[in-house]
Amino acid sequence: MNTTTLYRPVGEKEMILIMENNYQKFPPRLEWQPIFYPVLNESYASEIAEKWNTRDEAGNYLGFVTRFEVLQEVADRYPAQNVGAKNHNELWVPSEELEIFNKAIVGKIEVLQVFIGKDYEKPANDEVGNLLLNIKKTNDDQ
Repeated sequence: MNTTTLYRPVGEKEMILIMENNYQKFPPRLEWQPIFYPVLNESYASEIAEKWNTRDEAGNYLGFVTRFEVLQEVADRYPAQNVGAKNHNELWVPSEELEIFNKAIVGKIEVLQVFIGKDYEKPANDEVGNLLLNIKKTNDDQ
């Protein structure tokens, strides 16, 4: 079974939905979101999480970087799209195909980093608060 590693920057609301799904799938897209776009490298995911998610009130000014493995044969259905700089590469998965994509995730979605915006005040719930503490502790230990 061949897999590929992908990344996804998310705000707090999406992170909560991932938690509610036991870190095994991404939530359905909203009506106005026709595409789910995982990115191909951690640096691009970090850039989005830090520069965009930390300025988004709807995501509580938090930017999480997630990493996950997906079956290579499923990832290959979606050609890489470059959307800017050399490392700004992502897959464009139509929202109606997200459930198929989710079923191809192998293992759990991991949280690698969190970026906290200047307007952040407190987590939406204890589970997010614990995640923030664990990520900070892990990053401090490195």
